[in-house]
Amino acid sequence: MNNFFSPVEICDNMVKGCNNKAKLPIGKMIVLGIFAGVFIGFGAYGFTIILAGAGTGFEATIAKLIGAGVFPVGLMLVVICGAELFTGNNLMTLSVFKKEITLGAMLRNWGVVWAANLVGSVLLAFLLSQSGLYGEAMSAKAIGIAEAKVAIPFMPVIIRAIFCNMLVCLAVWMQSGAKDIIGKIFAIWFPIMLFVLSGFEHSVANMFFIPMGIFCGADVTWAQAFLNNIIPVTFGNIIGGAIIIPVSYHFTYAKKAQ
Repeated sequence: MNNFFSPVEICDNMVKGCNNKAKLPIGKMIVLGIFAGVFIGFGAYGFTIILAGAGTGFEATIAKLIGAGVFPVGLMLVVICGAELFTGNNLMTLSVFKKEITLGAMLRNWGVVWAANLVGSVLLAFLLSQSGLYGEAMSAKAIGIAEAKVAIPFMPVIIRAIFCNMLVCLAVWMQSGAKDIIGKIFAIWFPIMLFVLSGFEHSVANMFFIPMGIFCGADVTWAQAFLNNIIPVTFGNIIGGAIIIPVSYHFTYAKKAQ
C-alpha cells in the first residue's frame, strides 16, 4: 500500500480543500489569515537571525543555505496547524476551473486572506521590533533586506514572484500527496528552501521583511513598500500560483478525474 497519493488523487484532494476554503465564514478567514501572516513571519525572523550572524563570501552563502532551511517552518505551521495563506490559496482557481466554486467566492477568500496576512505580518514585525531582540546586527540586516527589496526593478520583481509561487504551490500540492506528517514536512521543506535560496519574492514574507526594516529605521516609505514590492509581487505570485500551476494540472489531471 502506497503512503502517498497519485497525481490524479492529489488534484482531487486539492479541489476538495479549495472548495472548503471558499465556504469559510469571514471571521474564520480573518483569524486564520492573521495566523498565517504570523507563521510566515516566524520563518522570516529565523532566516534573518541566521543571516545577521554571518560574514561575507562563502560564510554568507552557507548562512543563506541554513537560513533557507529554517524559513519553511512558516508554511509547515500553515499547512499542518491550519491557517489561510494567500499564496497557497491561489490554487483555488482549480475549483473555479471545475465550476465547483464561483469566481466571486474565490476573490472573496483572496481579498480577506491577503488583508489578514498583512495584519498578522505587520503586527509580528512591530512586536518583534519592540522586543529588544533586534540588536545592531539584526537591525542592520533587517534594514538591508527591506531596502534591497524595494530597489528591485518592476520586471525582475514580477519574474521572481512568478517563480516563487510556482514553488510554493508545488510545495502545497506535494504535501497534499503525503499520508503522514513526516511526508508533509519534507514535501514542504525542499521547494520552500529552494525559493528562499534562489532569491525569489513572496508577497506575504515581504509583508514581514519590509515593515520590519521600516521599524528598524530603513530608508523606505510605506508607499514604496507597497508600490515597489508588495503589490507587484502579489500579482507575480498570482501568475505563478493561480495560473501556471493550476492551469497545467487542471489540463493534465483534473479533466481525467472528472
